[in-house]
Amino acid sequence: MTVTSLPGWWWPKGRYSRHQEVAMLVNVYTGDQIRAAEKPLLDTGYGPALMGRAAYGLAHHIAHHHSSARGRGLYGARITALIGPGNNGGDGLYALAHLARRGAAVAAVLTRDRAHPEGLQAFRAAGGRVVDHIPPSTEVLVDAVVGTGFRGDFVRPQVPGLEILNDDAALRPLVVACDLPSGVNADTGAAGEGVIAADLSVTFGGMKQGLIAGRGGTLSGMLHTVPIGLERHLPKTPVRLTSVQEPTNVSSPLPTDHKYSRGVLHLVAGSSAFPGAALLTAGAAVSTGVGMVVLQAPEAVRSRVISAYPEVVGVPPSSTPAAMDRSDGVVIGPGLGDQPQLLSEAEAVLEHVLESGTACVLDASGLGLIRDQLRRRGGLSTNVLITPHVGEARRIAVMLRDRVLASMLDSGSAKADPVEAARRVAGSLDCSVLLKGSTTVVASPQGEVLLHRAQAPGLATAGTGDVLSGILGALCATQEQDWLTVAAQGVSMHTAAVQRIDPEGRGRFGASAVVRAMG
Repeated sequence: MTVTSLPGWWWPKGRYSRHQEVAMLVNVYTGDQIRAAEKPLLDTGYGPALMGRAAYGLAHHIAHHHSSARGRGLYGARITALIGPGNNGGDGLYALAHLARRGAAVAAVLTRDRAHPEGLQAFRAAGGRVVDHIPPSTEVLVDAVVGTGFRGDFVRPQVPGLEILNDDAALRPLVVACDLPSGVNADTGAAGEGVIAADLSVTFGGMKQGLIAGRGGTLSGMLHTVPIGLERHLPKTPVRLTSVQEPTNVSSPLPTDHKYSRGVLHLVAGSSAFPGAALLTAGAAVSTGVGMVVLQAPEAVRSRVISAYPEVVGVPPSSTPAAMDRSDGVVIGPGLGDQPQLLSEAEAVLEHVLESGTACVLDASGLGLIRDQLRRRGGLSTNVLITPHVGEARRIAVMLRDRVLASMLDSGSAKADPVEAARRVAGSLDCSVLLKGSTTVVASPQGEVLLHRAQAPGLATAGTGDVLSGILGALCATQEQDWLTVAAQGVSMHTAAVQRIDPEGRGRFGASAVVRAMG
């Protein structure tokens, strides 16, 4: 059987040039879609074959990652599993049987008074032991309590020895989730506090949305998918996963280009309170590559930006829309603050963008302009990409008077669903949405979704959103692509720059370092 891995969903290593990032796309499914694909096979008696393939793939990845982590083979490895009563537990028991036959010392803690009968029989026949606690010498802990069908509040099993998870990194076992961490909603990624965070999740049949989105994306660790024979039964899905992998499709300038034909970006950014936002946005745009950057900002802000980037052209905030006649892309919002005059001038630029159809990134303070556009037009337009973080998206939910959307954006709620939330905002406003987070969600008004799992915690620092706006602005001015493609390129370039300067995820850098890393 072929076992496939999806490289790089955790930490792509190494150095990349600015034009070496690409979106490798993988279909993403809900738990319901996977179960529907399994049903015709289960109904015709193929259940044992599906479980056998899943167990083999799980055992394969456990063996591989144990060897990588410990620097030695599987023989004598001490592997313990938390086993639930259903099919997820059955997958875990059969996987333990495979590992036992390869020389591992395997043990199972049954979290209920029953277990999958055939799986338990195979486990015992291979020499596995049923125990009532997690041995302190455990090197790999397998979470096989509940799977994709679980709904509700998950209660972590009260098993003696589970405190081993609190040990320091050198002593803590490698935690492997069977299909997904128990208690994570396979459709949305919603998860309660009892979920055990995995170092590695081995999922079956297809990549599940709950492993990437919401809290599930922070609990699932490195991801691998094991094909078990569902391929021709899986539906067409509008949701895909993208990651930095291969040479990109970002177009380079042609030999015949000049500064205007290459692309002109108009920035409306910066204020006396936040001049650095304009500096970061302009710097990121210049470093991404664009024919010309025009900055519309107060004089003091323009002076600071141009002293750092003399190639930037400055125009006053009161510039007429004619100043944008050559613009191929516009960014509105970074660092504008709450100054009424600046927001009024930004509103005039947005009106021009909506009339002309020029590609526009609306970010930060610019998102507040949506309220007036809802009154005037009922929304925005397909030429606009908005880039809120979750807090800003909640404010948009208030503007839309959408309580369901607000509940989807509550990360602590069982109804949390960032993918559907982004899709809902895109449909309501008739624009594309880039919802920032540990997993970035990009949604089109037509309901298509791209997910980007950055795993770059250092991005949680002031100014990195301004850098992303500059990257997106330069790309929308130079690339003849739809917003999903441009957004995938932008978040990939943004993340790759961070990984050059912070490969271990320690977060010891500021947003200015991200701009420098793009050069």
